[in-house]
Amino acid sequence: MTKPPYWDDAIQALAARDRVLAKLIAEFPGLHATRRGDPFTTLARAIVGQQISVKAAQTIWDRVLKACEAGLRGPLEPARVQRKRIATLRACGLSLNKAEYIRDLAKHFASARLDPREWPALDDEALIEALVDVKGIGRWTAEMFLMFHELRADVLPVADIGLQKAVAVHYFDGRRPTLAELRAVAENWQPYRSVATWYLWRSLDPIPVEY
Repeated sequence: MTKPPYWDDAIQALAARDRVLAKLIAEFPGLHATRRGDPFTTLARAIVGQQISVKAAQTIWDRVLKACEAGLRGPLEPARVQRKRIATLRACGLSLNKAEYIRDLAKHFASARLDPREWPALDDEALIEALVDVKGIGRWTAEMFLMFHELRADVLPVADIGLQKAVAVHYFDGRRPTLAELRAVAENWQPYRSVATWYLWRSLDPIPVEY
């Protein structure tokens, strides 16, 4: 899988300035973030998977693909999803809210209100703002999308519980840091806060996170 173009520079810089990250980078050689799927499918799957198990999310996702006449590996077409009735989507196992969120996401893509061709020109905050305009996409989901699909190098998801736990373990003797303390620690990681976060997640779960 293709490595982000900045990854090697990032791990060299982070290892040189942070002893914790130097140790973690050495423990997980050859691993890196990777992009999976197209933008619409990735965001739709993120909505489906909110607050349910991975297994349940996969079952529901397979039903959504079948209902929308997509292959099991997609791609899922926004215009086709937008035409589906809420009742049809709910029959796949989606809650009423999630069915409405998926339709709203499809509407944003089908109308080009969300247009991936414009995203390279947007900075991180501008893209997050565009994404959270969709019902059901909050800041955390948008940040995960920037990190794992757009492969943005300097995203810091301060509200992420996993990141908070890892920073507590490695920098605060197990005490959960305040958000201000977490941001202060992360200042040393710029402009590669996404990469630092990724390795800190690895310290809690060696299996690479993928979205």
